[in-house]
Amino acid sequence: MKKLLISTGGGDCPGLNAVIRGIYKRAKKEGGWEVYGSIEALSGVMREPPEIIQLDNSKIAGIHVRGGTILKTTNKGNPLQYPVKDKNGNINYVDITQELADKLTAMNFDAVINIGGDGSQKISQALYEKGIPVIGVPKTIDNDLSATDMTFGFQTAVQIATDSFDKLVTTAESHHRVMIMEVMGRDAGWIALHTAIAGGAEICLIPEIPYDVKKLIDRISDRYQNGRGFVNIVIAEGAKAKDGTVISSPGEEGSEHVRLGGVAYELSRQLKAAGCEAEIRETVLGHVQRGGTPVAFDRLLATMFGVRAFELVMEGSFGKMVSFQHNDFKAVDLAEATKSYNHVDKDSFLVNGAKGLGISFGD
Repeated sequence: MKKLLISTGGGDCPGLNAVIRGIYKRAKKEGGWEVYGSIEALSGVMREPPEIIQLDNSKIAGIHVRGGTILKTTNKGNPLQYPVKDKNGNINYVDITQELADKLTAMNFDAVINIGGDGSQKISQALYEKGIPVIGVPKTIDNDLSATDMTFGFQTAVQIATDSFDKLVTTAESHHRVMIMEVMGRDAGWIALHTAIAGGAEICLIPEIPYDVKKLIDRISDRYQNGRGFVNIVIAEGAKAKDGTVISSPGEEGSEHVRLGGVAYELSRQLKAAGCEAEIRETVLGHVQRGGTPVAFDRLLATMFGVRAFELVMEGSFGKMVSFQHNDFKAVDLAEATKSYNHVDKDSFLVNGAKGLGISFGD
């Protein structure tokens, strides 16, 4: 029997379980494979004793409708920047990918399928360069991987955000308020942009287009007459004013990332300071966008990613990432998959189309 290891890394995402199930069921149909899962990304491999479980029918039955991941996940312990405390208690980040590769080899895994976003696929590339037979599967609700037209989890996050936005529209209208809804999007504004168009927002603020507060005030003023009117704003957590900075706080110990969040309240403060007389309320969706049952499209996309990933294993096409391009499931080199970031193009039809609808980006 050959041995396959599955890992789910980074933030959790609707559809992760569907990928795991797709891989397992395709491997079972092929026969001759035992499928294992590493607990909390590849951290399970590094622990003593290793936290690795063998998957079977009972563990994967019906999991495609569940959010999260049965293998758990973490955005700490990146083997490329692994946190190690020195004798003074200070944390230093070191590269332990060779040690990780040695452990995977010693465990006699014939292939590894690593499910994750940009950071996870950089880990996949590093392991492949050290001789590990690895396949990547793209996962991120931010849709920020450029080598694939779509990542699973994104459509579910947009649906959750749009449902929430629809509810805020009615209360904004009832009270003549400005409602600010903050969504995820550290460096890319895809969730905010899609939600703004689908929900009919008046203002959409994304990381790629720094905003001018005075122009936002002008747009808000256009919506109010004699104290009546309402405005709904969608803002990505990584958005910032033209002369401002991203709102963040220190990340948790063991994570190389700062924690974003709170830009909705900063925008509210900026608007009030600039003379906005309307009542303003803020809503931060936060991790609600990551949870719950994946929508049908994400289940389909994730399942087919899993099937294609295992087929790449059978073909021996390692060092690749599964990609969804032009309504087909293909494979791209991991190096190509992580070469560039999928930012929203401010000159794209989607942005210009939104502006054509009257949505302001504050630019």
